[in-house]
Amino acid sequence: MATKRSYNDACGTGHALDLVGERWALLVVRELLLGPKRYGQLRTDLPGISTNVLAQRLAELEASGIVRKHRLPAPAAAEAYELTDWGLELEPVVRALGRWAVRSPAHDRTAHLSATSFVLSLRTNFDPGRAQGARGRYELHLGDEVFHVLIADGALHAGRGYQQQPEAVITARPSALARVVYGGRQLADAVAAGDVRVEGDSTSIAHLSAVLSLPAPAAPASETPV
Repeated sequence: MATKRSYNDACGTGHALDLVGERWALLVVRELLLGPKRYGQLRTDLPGISTNVLAQRLAELEASGIVRKHRLPAPAAAEAYELTDWGLELEPVVRALGRWAVRSPAHDRTAHLSATSFVLSLRTNFDPGRAQGARGRYELHLGDEVFHVLIADGALHAGRGYQQQPEAVITARPSALARVVYGGRQLADAVAAGDVRVEGDSTSIAHLSAVLSLPAPAAPASETPV
């Protein structure tokens, strides 16, 4: 059992919450979906979590078989945490939950956004119906992390690492790039303000925005049919 508390519910949903329902647990999982991270990286990417809570959540997730310790290769040669194969199966759950939640009128788009969150949002909000004939190769430098994004054959691939022959190399804070890609901010304005830097074909970023779509906001409770 991941925690000392349990819903004592035979339903799989109840047991899932026993496993990943504690505060911060699912966000720890989110941060590991794109690969291993050291303890310090997790603290940086989850700025609201305390050291004690992070240590506790990692221990609980490890005891449940969702997370395991991982030794990074040289030159890092440091201990990190990664998801097990079973833990990685949570990605569609995390993505579906995130896409559902952004419809909330209370969703604060100005709050902290990690690099992993932004890249996962590309996977989540990619719309194949908008991608027919679209192609693009991007390299994203988000803080200390580098990601590759490829749009081809009606699909979007995004993950850690460098992109071969990128059309554009984009350097920005995740929140700044999100405002351009999702929030309607003009790229030229973000570049002029120093919030985004682009090397290569800056016009290709419009192709990235064009294949993404956010769900419609949920209707306020007062408008819900009786």
